[in-house]
Amino acid sequence: MIEGFTIPESRPSITYYFIIASNQFLLVDEPVEEIFRERIQYCRRLQKPKDFWFISSPEFLESPQLIDIKTKLSEANLVKDNCSAVVSPNQLFITWLKLRFQNVLIGSFIAPNEDIMSPLEYKCRVMDLLYEEKISR
Repeated sequence: MIEGFTIPESRPSITYYFIIASNQFLLVDEPVEEIFRERIQYCRRLQKPKDFWFISSPEFLESPQLIDIKTKLSEANLVKDNCSAVVSPNQLFITWLKLRFQNVLIGSFIAPNEDIMSPLEYKCRVMDLLYEEKISR
């Protein structure tokens, strides 16, 4: 525990579920944007708020909670900066994504806490990655 750190009472801890894979796989090889459009339409039809986020270079991977995921990424020669994640508190949606994409890792974490204060924090913007991809072609 970090000395002097307390979780604000107004921010209860939430279990977040995620899939993670290489940027190449999620941004180029698979039609994730189509799935996101369908999911957003589904949420609108049910008048529910959007319950997922696409995060590039997710900072939550630095948490000791996720050492196993980080090890598996390393074994696949992937580092955080070359990965993206889809994060949601909706376990069923993330499980469905895992079944849909197959070549992804699945995991979960609880936040906010002393090692993940901002669960949706990321290192670089997705638009930067898309721009770099177009330039390199």
